[in-house]
Amino acid sequence: MTDSTIISKIWNLASVLRDDGVGYGDYLEQITYLLFLKMADELNKPPYNKGLEFPKLKDVEGNEVEDAEVANWETLSSKRGAELESFYVQLLRTLSTEKGTLGQIFTKSQNKIQDPAKLLKVINLIDKEDWSMMGADIKGKIYEGLLEKNAEDTKSGAGQYFTPRALIRTMVACVQPKPLKTISDPACGTGGFFLAAYDWIVENHSLDREEKEFIKNKTFYGNEIVANTRRMCLMNMYLHNIGEIDGESFISPNDALVSDDGTRYDYVLANPPFGKKSTMTSTNEQGDVEKEDLSYNRQDFWETTSNKQLNFLQHIKTQLKINGEAAVVLPDNVLFEGGAGEEVRKQLLKTTNLHTILRLPTGIFYAQGVKANVLFFTNKAASKEAWTKEIWFYDYRTNVHHTPKKSPMREEHLKEFVELYNGKNIDKREETWSEDNQDGRWKKYTYDEVIARDKTSLDIFWLRDKSLTDLENLPDPDILANEIMENLESGLNSFRGIVEAISSNEE
Repeated sequence: MTDSTIISKIWNLASVLRDDGVGYGDYLEQITYLLFLKMADELNKPPYNKGLEFPKLKDVEGNEVEDAEVANWETLSSKRGAELESFYVQLLRTLSTEKGTLGQIFTKSQNKIQDPAKLLKVINLIDKEDWSMMGADIKGKIYEGLLEKNAEDTKSGAGQYFTPRALIRTMVACVQPKPLKTISDPACGTGGFFLAAYDWIVENHSLDREEKEFIKNKTFYGNEIVANTRRMCLMNMYLHNIGEIDGESFISPNDALVSDDGTRYDYVLANPPFGKKSTMTSTNEQGDVEKEDLSYNRQDFWETTSNKQLNFLQHIKTQLKINGEAAVVLPDNVLFEGGAGEEVRKQLLKTTNLHTILRLPTGIFYAQGVKANVLFFTNKAASKEAWTKEIWFYDYRTNVHHTPKKSPMREEHLKEFVELYNGKNIDKREETWSEDNQDGRWKKYTYDEVIARDKTSLDIFWLRDKSLTDLENLPDPDILANEIMENLESGLNSFRGIVEAISSNEE
């Protein structure tokens, strides 16, 4: 059976469960639990004989009940009816108290499929396949396919944890990570950057035994504070043959911004959350829900601010080793915002080589109203002189039209950028823009030119917007409508930021 057939079969069952009020995200969560249990069961049988130990059912205090059944796939798949539902609930509670990856997968797990007959259908569907015999590429493709379908369900908000894979692969193709190097993502979502980096390293190097062991267990480190998303990330990585089923988790549930744990990495690849403000929600004495801005007061930060993206940018700079490389997706406000934003940009230009900025089009993310960019920079040792000498911009926004479903951005759309980026030698580049070719998308600005701009703004465009002058060749109505919505959403987000800033100043 092909991977696309399996994806269709598993996903079609989601439509049946929707009638019972089980959302796509809840369904994917249950698939994750059951798939993990089935694979563990396969690994305990010949030819693997891995000897993974599963506990007996535990009581509410977390103690194993002496004569209880074992909380594993074999016992679960033998149950039927009300007994199946009851056992499944107890199994989830039991496994959530285990250590290592097992406990992380089942943290805060709950049964969302209340109909035992439908739960049995999902179990039987997974039971029919021999998952351990499948190649990691096929298993990974199946799970990635499910994650992408889940991200398309815009009502659930799952898209905010899913970065378009074409963009991720483009970023990795520019950075070109090497074996025996560490890679971090402080807001790793479902693990897209890890998997793309893994694929790049495996496809572009003949790995020896040491390198294979390193990429499996010592390369990737991240943070994801949303339990369900972290669970999907761990499963996604495990299906791609990263990590051990009974090993320790390398995805921390802690907020990466709270403190510097002192670990430094060779690469940081990330797309931090789109929300501009870091907030903390609490309930006051009257029972009303209140939100307060959360600023991270860290000695390694240049500026104390409640702007989440500026905080992530500062944190990523801290995480990098000297000469470590970063590729980070950030919204437009990071490029032009005054106050803390201006100071962060100045310090970034001074302490790193911020050599490249990719201006992204609207319509590529599942979350609407996002105008984003990719910043590529290399961390440097302390110096009196600014490390950034010139910044190369690639404008893939002006006169570019995409929508997530009808006209998604694909890797080939950014092929020219990857070639011009010249990852093997970024010091040898040539502009495509010139006085004779004013449609060139690749143009450089010197440090002096940037620092002289108002607020050290990096929000730079030079191409003529053809839609303003060429009314004969407007994009399709649906793309145009989508862009209008994107611009309205983006404008609303900017106004919200202004209102929040005014409110906090008044307080």
